[in-house]
Amino acid sequence: MPPVPPPVLTELQRQLNYELGAAHAYLALALWCDDKNLKGFARFFHKQAGEEREHAQKFMNHLLDRGVLPVLQSLPAPQGQFDNLVQVAQHAQSMELANTTGIHKAYEAAVQAKDYPAQIFLHWFIQEQVEEEAWTDEMVARAELTNCAGGLGELDRHIEKHLAPSEDES
Repeated sequence: MPPVPPPVLTELQRQLNYELGAAHAYLALALWCDDKNLKGFARFFHKQAGEEREHAQKFMNHLLDRGVLPVLQSLPAPQGQFDNLVQVAQHAQSMELANTTGIHKAYEAAVQAKDYPAQIFLHWFIQEQVEEEAWTDEMVARAELTNCAGGLGELDRHIEKHLAPSEDES
């Protein structure tokens, strides 16, 4: 297999580390929710942290399969203080929007370099980001509606059900 073109390698390495940072950030969101006794949101964000680690592993495997040793960078401390659940949901939303931008940047580098293996590899992530943005949009909207008595508790109890893809979508 031909080597990974340098611009593509730069983008794949950057995205790999972004995925690890996102896992770290989702863990911080889960801890904030645990601290506020929002156990449903905490479970959901713990699950998201695991998914981000899986995404990072996919990047590592792709690079290793192509004869490249992945380089892990230090991760910045994630934001861990929020005033309310709406801010937490908005932070998750902004993280996913940034992730989409990063995936697109990596894909554009792969297209420009005619790196077909990277293009095919990144197709899955492009589709995944459509789903990720959809659930964060829904989470923000639902969190913003929890201004009535009992609304936050009700949402916390059912957040995983609301944001999980249906069997037909997964």
